[in-house]
Amino acid sequence: MRRAAAGVLIAVLAILSACGHDKRENPSPPPAPDLSGRPPAVAVRGGPFAAGPFTPPEKGAYVGAWIKPDELTHIGRLEAVGSLETSLGRRLDILNTYRRFEQLVGTESDKEFLAQGQSLMVSWATGDNRSILDGEHDRLIRQQARAIRQVKRPVLLRMRWEMDRPNLRATMWSGADYIAAWKYVRAIFKKEHADNVSWVWCPTAEGFQRGEAADFYPGDDQVDWTCVDVYAGATFQPIGELMGPFLQWAAQRPKPIIIGEFGVAKAWGSANRAAWLKDAERTFKANKQIKAIAYFESDPEGNGPNQQFQLSGDRQAFGAFHSLARDPYFNP
Repeated sequence: MRRAAAGVLIAVLAILSACGHDKRENPSPPPAPDLSGRPPAVAVRGGPFAAGPFTPPEKGAYVGAWIKPDELTHIGRLEAVGSLETSLGRRLDILNTYRRFEQLVGTESDKEFLAQGQSLMVSWATGDNRSILDGEHDRLIRQQARAIRQVKRPVLLRMRWEMDRPNLRATMWSGADYIAAWKYVRAIFKKEHADNVSWVWCPTAEGFQRGEAADFYPGDDQVDWTCVDVYAGATFQPIGELMGPFLQWAAQRPKPIIIGEFGVAKAWGSANRAAWLKDAERTFKANKQIKAIAYFESDPEGNGPNQQFQLSGDRQAFGAFHSLARDPYFNP
């Protein structure tokens, strides 16, 4: 009898354990706020804008994306972009691409995309600001300037985007150090006649919510496009609320805005993701200062559902993005 009772106890514990495991692996999205009928946050400027060589459209906004390839190779990049564009039924205007400090622009796939008429937004992870100012990376910076000059097309350059993130403070040091490094790098680009660069300053929406991001702004004479990265990841809020403090700040500057990265996490469920994207489309249209947007089409490895943003495979969510991409407003 004792053996039988023990067997029953083990079976019950196994069932409870399995149930708990299922809940962790397949979390149900919590209820989300109703986004319908909410007035979007609106920036007040309507242009024209001083934007450098990469000029914004007179009406509407460009659409772009970062599309994570299965393999970071020439073929992998082409297949990832081609697959998304086929699903959307259109070319993307802007392709976001990430580069480490030592990785130069002008790869084989860069050239292929440029030949197809697309534009590059280069997210360049420059290094320690104080080592930049000490001249330790001058040769590398000159090489990058020359590589971008050889593109011979306007390029959007996000120098150390999201510089306001707390986990980057060890290499950013301070807002003053970042600003000094920005000016130092831009001066080298000028000496190398890399005049086809539009300089994009791109902090996080959270940095503006904390009141810290503006400390890193190099100045209107140094920046061509203002930018923000904004996600419904850890919390589910309308995009207008998430980036409202940024929009209020940016409205005071004669610069076009690019939404450098945006995304809504899988944790919130297909219906909520679709509603969030529809609200985002409405918000982008209401803010005439927003002249370009780029979705973060990626599920970074090792991240949970609150940090996975890929739309492909999610019929409802992708349908909302497809509707945005086909809207005449986003086909200027």
